[in-house]
Amino acid sequence: MKKLSFVLAAAGLMSLAACSKPTPAENAADNAAAALDNAAENLEDMSENTSNDMAAEALSNDAENLHDAADNVAG
Repeated sequence: MKKLSFVLAAAGLMSLAACSKPTPAENAADNAAAALDNAAENLEDMSENTSNDMAAEALSNDAENLHDAADNVAG
């Protein structure tokens, strides 16, 4: 019975060891991507709220570029 308990305990510990936590670098990349996406969303909102068509297009392009940058950081 002790051997069975030992095997079950070892199997449980091995399954916990298999879980991987994100590294600080991964966390930083995720945070940077989220910040870029947030900035892009703000630019999109500004683009929708402006009456100047050229400014709206420029803001929309900038927002798209920020979304692309966020994708590059995250992936």
